[in-house]
Amino acid sequence: MEFIIVTGLSGAGKSRVVTALEDIGYYCVDNMPPKLLPKFAELCIQSEENLSRVAMVVDVRGGQMFGDLYDALASIRQMGSDYKILFLDCEDQVLARRYKETRRQHPLVSAGFNNVQDAIAAERELLKTLFDRADYLINTTHLSPTQLKERITELFLGGSAQAMMVQCLSFGFKYGYPSEADLVFDVRCFPNPFYEPELKNKTGLDKDVRDYVMESEEVKGFEKRLYDMVDYMLPLYRNEGKSQLVIAIGCTGGKHRSVVLAEALSQHIYQLGYRVMVNHRDIGKL
Repeated sequence: MEFIIVTGLSGAGKSRVVTALEDIGYYCVDNMPPKLLPKFAELCIQSEENLSRVAMVVDVRGGQMFGDLYDALASIRQMGSDYKILFLDCEDQVLARRYKETRRQHPLVSAGFNNVQDAIAAERELLKTLFDRADYLINTTHLSPTQLKERITELFLGGSAQAMMVQCLSFGFKYGYPSEADLVFDVRCFPNPFYEPELKNKTGLDKDVRDYVMESEEVKGFEKRLYDMVDYMLPLYRNEGKSQLVIAIGCTGGKHRSVVLAEALSQHIYQLGYRVMVNHRDIGKL
């Protein structure tokens, strides 16, 4: 039995995650009262419907009942079952904008908070323990609905019981730091194709840009040291029981150098036998 607890900030995309999980075969329940989680898990185990993949959304919409969550999770473990926590995060200003655009009310506004910003801050504090305990962390600040669905499919289509999933993420520092990253490498010190007229409007997925970046002696030295570090650390993360590892590589705009090196790193990790995916967060931005 594979249990996924979906939680996170209101407005971060949990409803879209549920849709994506249902599309790949999960039985999903939204806004589950935490106290019912152990009983529901027991019913799933005993079911004749072969409910082998189940996702349950639990968040602050449950009001005071949300406080029962940690006891419920402990009960699931005592039953001999296990679970993974998927946490959806997003920057505060983006969440506030989403609420303004949809004209929906934040769940905690009715609890006495005067505005959306205060409600978001209070919710973030309530969810801090879950954030720290999360097996999977997805920050949706810069993700389109399609990109979010792709991320969920890549993470869970093969089953979270398999080996650790490594994500190689390229990004541009000018668009913000990736808060979901476990390891971050800054490659802004290397020669920049942006200043070459024939390469400026291309990306790191183009061969001539890739050749320009990889022929640099500085990059060759960095690549060797990066691979040595990754070769050493990946088994340590895996043995620790980590389900997802995000390795972020950033350049100025997230279009050239970081893309080339994220692609190269993902190929190296794949050859080591790990599940790996690559995501170029800012490649399409101006």
